[in-house]
Parts: sequence; structure tokens; C-alpha cells
Amino acid sequence: MSAEPAAASAATLPSACPLDCPDACSLEVVVADGRVTRVEGARDRNPVTAGFICSKVRKLPELLHAPERLLHPARRIGSKGSGRFERLSWDQALDDIAAKLLAVRERLGGEAILPYSYGGSNGLLSQDTTDALLFRRLGASRLARTVCAAPSGRAATGLYGKMEGVALDDYRHARLIVVWGCNPSATGIHLLPPIQAARQGGARLVVVDPRRIPLAAQADLHLAPRPGTDLPLALALIRELFTSGRADTQFLASQTTGSEELARRAEPWTFERAAATAQVPIEQLRALCELYASTSPAVIRCGWGPERNRNGGSAIAAILALPAVAGKFGQRGGGYTLSNSGAWRFDAGDLWGPAPATRTINMNQLGAALTELADPPVGALFVYNSNALATSPDQNRIRRGLGREDLYTVVFDQVMTDTARYADLLLPATHFFEHRELSRGYGAFVLHEAKPVVPPAGEARSNFEVFAELAVRCGLARRNEIPSEGSVVERLLASTGRGDELRRELDSRGYAAAPAGERPVQFVDAWPHTPDRRVHLVPEELDREAEGGLYRYRPEPADPKYPLALVSPASRRMVSSTFGSRLRHRVPLEMHPEDAAARALATGDRVRIWNDLGEIVCRIRLSPAVRPGVVELPKGLWSHHTDNGATANALAPDHLADLGGGACFSDARVEVERVG
Repeated sequence: MSAEPAAASAATLPSACPLDCPDACSLEVVVADGRVTRVEGARDRNPVTAGFICSKVRKLPELLHAPERLLHPARRIGSKGSGRFERLSWDQALDDIAAKLLAVRERLGGEAILPYSYGGSNGLLSQDTTDALLFRRLGASRLARTVCAAPSGRAATGLYGKMEGVALDDYRHARLIVVWGCNPSATGIHLLPPIQAARQGGARLVVVDPRRIPLAAQADLHLAPRPGTDLPLALALIRELFTSGRADTQFLASQTTGSEELARRAEPWTFERAAATAQVPIEQLRALCELYASTSPAVIRCGWGPERNRNGGSAIAAILALPAVAGKFGQRGGGYTLSNSGAWRFDAGDLWGPAPATRTINMNQLGAALTELADPPVGALFVYNSNALATSPDQNRIRRGLGREDLYTVVFDQVMTDTARYADLLLPATHFFEHRELSRGYGAFVLHEAKPVVPPAGEARSNFEVFAELAVRCGLARRNEIPSEGSVVERLLASTGRGDELRRELDSRGYAAAPAGERPVQFVDAWPHTPDRRVHLVPEELDREAEGGLYRYRPEPADPKYPLALVSPASRRMVSSTFGSRLRHRVPLEMHPEDAAARALATGDRVRIWNDLGEIVCRIRLSPAVRPGVVELPKGLWSHHTDNGATANALAPDHLADLGGGACFSDARVEVERVG
């Protein structure tokens, strides 16, 4: 008998997930013969991960070794959008890009170059390092990265200086948990076990969301407001706390500013008015107020859903003001959680040179920038860490802009995205398992350093390497002045004032804790990072920024042609548009049975969803999980997920929220009808 072939040698290596998720999971990656075969959650390198991870990351081996991976640089040979390319060498590709960028700068000026990136990786080496060096020295336009978290970031900074929030694991100590505009089942699964532990201990659960998310099915109370009306609800709660004498006047006097002005601005929002505006039963609003006023510890998990509309910044500010007004700080399991990224204060200093005083382009208005800017027009677009066509508002106008023959577009990505199909030149990017990365959590209070566990697929290269090489080829930097990845990591660690301590923790246990610890208590271990360490309930800078003042409600535009609110929430299957190439099937629109009956629609019907910006053609699925008057199509979908290639962003306006220049995806108003 012939001998059996030897089993492939396998090793389990440490890594960490830098994708756009609060949990910052530590990973154990099984590698055999240079390929990732399995991904599991580590048990001993992050107390939040606790050995389990989401199904998206568990399926990473499919993405790493998928036929959609870009393996070589390539140049367009077909029409824009056709997806036809021919292979190039890296030298040819980099020389072509350098020559084109310099030619655009010579002809139109540096501001005609637009770098476009967001959260394809939240790694600290993959963004704002050598890419900043290149684009700053080119004098390129600056990008306002505002597609997500901009209004909430402005609100949290204005009120609390981005104070650290309640640790995820401390939710088990709360007696009341309010999950407002957040779906942990899809966007942060490690919050679920602490919530379940709290519930087993008798805690009450309230969910505020226009959809019946999985947690809502378990909740004691579920409020389903019409999108864009979270602000009136929060102001009505604030008003009642003040008028009923349940506001914590001692805390407000000693730890806040602006409480009297906040009370004045909340005064018009009676329960009756707020309930009518938000289209929720007034009894539910009263019940929420009673629970919140009478229960401690009480914690609010505020998500990013409430910011995705014209009132988004003020809505987040009002929600975050609630624990200050009600006096919910100072005990474990009490307060709020939004983003904990403020726990880390990294600063590379002048490592990449000063940012030029060039024009700033809001990424939510990319379509307008590509089709309307004229002084100068955008002549070169460099897209990385982003799939702009799948993630930004006013999709059809972006598509028209990407189709311009006079626009030179570079897309640097791991797979052939919808945006990549419009590139003039494609560059293959490494996956985070294939390059070094430093990443922090914005839910979990942890910092990870991860080294590559497998070689790059094909000829893929890291962001750090490619942008450094382009800076050299453009004549903007000498090779010997570009720091190594390792030196940048040490510079970032040192910038916190705890460099040696962080290095010891990273080396000894595989992660480092934030300065306030892994489980800070607000107003005990963590304090506002405002100059006076107080909560600014009506901060002057936000009051000036918001048109008409902070907490001013901007009503929904009335257009009887489009009575339905289209929302595009996160799903279990993707992180924004990441993993979209692996989701093969068409995705249906979800509609409440009442709305479907009024339009004689049934599950499986092919429908047209439209407004003045365009239309989407897809199937429909009836579901009581969305409230009447609301329809749902998940965010991050790609063109192959609908019948006509358009997604929810095709119907999302590019106007901006009241704070931070944020996106207003949930302001999309539409109508739906059956098509043949």
C-alpha cells in the first residue's frame, strides 16, 4: 500500500479585527500551507471578545481566497464601468499614477486631486500615515470624513469632550438598559451577553428603533418612532424630568453648564406634541420616562441611527444629555455609551507635515463634487478604504461623475467593488491578515497590535507601502525620510504619554487597556474632557453651528408623492459594504403588511421604489418588523443585490445634518409600486 500523504502543517496565530465595529475582537487564526483555514475569537487577549466572534469575521477565509480578490495592478481597457482591465506591473502602475497626479496638479492645481477614504479599515497604519504625506504634499483637496459618526462625534465632543462611556461588560450591573438607535445583533454582538445577564438579574430593557430589531422582541418596552423624530422624544423626556422635579439639580449645579437653557428649549415639547410628531403612543413615552426617572443604575446605549437625518446632531446631544439631567452617573452600569474612541488620544504630531489650507470637500456630496465643482474641477480621484458608490448618498450622481472620461480615477482595494469598475487604474490591497496593523476599539477599551499571519495574496501591497512609494515617485519625499511602520507604531504609542506601559502590555498579554482602564465608571474614573471638566448641555460652538440653534427640530419635508420613509440599517451579513462581494443573492425591500395592503403588494412581488433622485427595482418581503410608513433596504448593498443595480443610496439626498456635515440617509422619502 502507498503511504498516506502527510497532513498539512497548521499553526494558530494571534491577530485582531480592525473593521468598523465597536468590539475590537482579538482573534486566533489557523493557518495551513500559507492559507487561512479558520478564524476564531481569542479567549485570553481581550476580555470583551470572550472567545466568540461574529459570523462575518468567522467567514473571512472565504473572502481572503475568493475569486474576487484583486491580485495584480491593472489598467482599464473598456468603457468606464465595464470592469474590463489589463494587467500591469507595479512599476508601470505606480509610474502611471505619479505622472497623472503631477499632470493634474500642473494643469489644474493640487486641489483638483481628491483622496476619498473612510472606514474600510480602522487601523492606525492604513489611514492618515503615508497617505497623508502624499496628499498633503500634493496640495490636494481635503476630505471631510462625515458619512458616519460626524454629528454624534460633534455632539459628544461639545457636551462631554468625548468622555469615555460605560464599558460593555458593565451593562450587566444596570437595572435599566435603553438601547436607542442601535442594533447590537448586527453591529456589536458582544454587548448581548451583558444585556442578557442584566435581564436575568431583573433589569428592564427598552428599545427605541423604528424597526423591531431582535432585542425589541425581548424588551419590556419598544418605541418605534418615525425616522428623524428622535429629537422630540428626547426633549420631551428632558422636559418632564425638569417639570416633575425629578431632574438632579445638585448634579446639574455642580457638574454642568447650560441646564436652565436646556430646560427652556425642551419646554415646548410636551408628551402630547412629541408623541404626535414621532408617531408613537403617548403611553409608551410616559412609561419610558417613568422607568428612566425611577431606576438606577440606568444606562443608555446610543447608536448612530438617530444621527442619520437632518436633526441628527441635536438628537444625539439630547439623548446624551438625559443621564446628566436625571443624575445617572457615578455608579457602575449607569450613564451612557456612544463611541469610546476618545479614550485614546493618539497624535503623530508633524510626522507627515502640516495639512495644507486647501478646500475641504464633504464626502457625502461626492456626486456634486464630481459633476459640479469647477474652480478647479476634480481631475483625479483616489479611492481607498472605501467603496464610495455603495456607501455614499445620491448614488446616481456619483455614478455619473465616475463615468467622466476626463476624470482620472485610481481605486486601491482588495476586491472588484462597484467603485473599482469605474477605475482607470486598479491596485490590489492587502487584507488585515496580510499586513501589520495597530487598532483600537471604540466600544471595547482595548488596543491591539497585529502582525501579518499569511503572505499577501498575489501581488497585493499595504496602504503604508504604496503611498510611501508614490510620494517618492512624485518627487515629494526621499526614501530615507519616510519612517518605518515600526517607528510609526512607537511614535503613536509614545504620543499617549504611556508609550512604555502600552508596549509592555501589548508584548505581555496581546492587548493594552485604555488610560481610564477597561471598565471605567463615568464621573468616578472618567470625567468630561471639556476644558472645565463639566458637561456643557448647550455648548456655544454647537449652538452656532446648528442652523437656528442646537435642539431646534427641523420638520420632515412634506411631499404627499413620497409618504414612505426609506431606512438603510446595518445588517448581520456585512460591515458597511465590506463582504458585499460574498453576498450573492438579491436582497428584498421590507415593508409592513399594512403599507403593502394599501398598495396591493405581496411578498415576492417585483417593485419599483422611487423618488425624484431615481429608482430601485427589487423584490419585496412583507414584515411586521418595520413600522407602518417605513420601508427598509440594508446599507452597503452592491449593484448585484437589486434588479437594476441601484441601492438605497440612490434615493438618499446629499443634504447635511445639523451638526458635523453628517449624512442624512434616513431622510429618503419614497413611494413603492409593483412592476412587471
